[in-house]
Amino acid sequence: MPSGANLYIGTSGWSYPKGEGTWKGYFYPAGKIIELEYYGQSFNTVEINSSFYRPPNPAYVENWVKRTPAGFLFAVKLWQKFTHPKMYKEAYGEEAVISRRDVDDFNRSLEPIVKSGKLGALLAQFPPSFKNDGYSQQLIDAITRAFPACPLAVELRHRSWSDDAGTAEFLRERNAAWVQIDEPKFQSSVAADIPLTAATAYFRFHGRNAREWWTGDSETRYRYLYSPEEITGLAERVRAAGEKVKTLFAFFNNHWQAYAPRNANDLKQALQLPFQEIPVNLEFALDKKETDGKEEDG
Repeated sequence: MPSGANLYIGTSGWSYPKGEGTWKGYFYPAGKIIELEYYGQSFNTVEINSSFYRPPNPAYVENWVKRTPAGFLFAVKLWQKFTHPKMYKEAYGEEAVISRRDVDDFNRSLEPIVKSGKLGALLAQFPPSFKNDGYSQQLIDAITRAFPACPLAVELRHRSWSDDAGTAEFLRERNAAWVQIDEPKFQSSVAADIPLTAATAYFRFHGRNAREWWTGDSETRYRYLYSPEEITGLAERVRAAGEKVKTLFAFFNNHWQAYAPRNANDLKQALQLPFQEIPVNLEFALDKKETDGKEEDG
């Protein structure tokens, strides 16, 4: 990698304690551990997923900051009320009408990360149905103005955005990184290659499980392990972007049974970066009925 690019490679979320797709025994060893501390021994960044469902408790956020090493950066996923109004209404039974209080509550939840200097980016992930029109552009503009202190990364998945040559300039004017995604491609999907639009590059690798992408659940949809050849291709994209930006984030979201940290390590190795080997599967005896319930995490 070019020496000028600050490179951060990690996973989308760090805690998957339950279900068939659990990370226990695949990434985390058996027994009681503090997962984020363990995770931080291998990676220098992570996406916070829980912030998508509601603004996290600042006390939890303060603990996350304390449990990560110096130089560690968080990418925070923006609350679904801002990006997924239909999903928000289904979850809470009310319209997703954004107020000043919503902005203040979310900013307050980020304060421990901001004050510690560990905020890498704010991720605004929009659904595949989010098309390029006047309303959508106004919403992105409003988010930019609502969180001016947060480097913004915008995930746009509908092809109407990449079909419009003006999208890149629209994002550049707002200093927003256009998220580079890898996922199964369909007729409505955004183009595979999109331009860089900020001093930060932001990659998200979701896996290529086309068969279960629309029919699978929140676990099986991401049941995809990138092959060595595919990792080589992803590394080429990351390396090329790293020559043009100051900071680069790359997150793996193929979280089934800790495929994500395994592939994140594969990418680090392909880029000739230091990495710690992760066992393919640890022998473990775990009571599936046991629940931690000690604190929320990302």
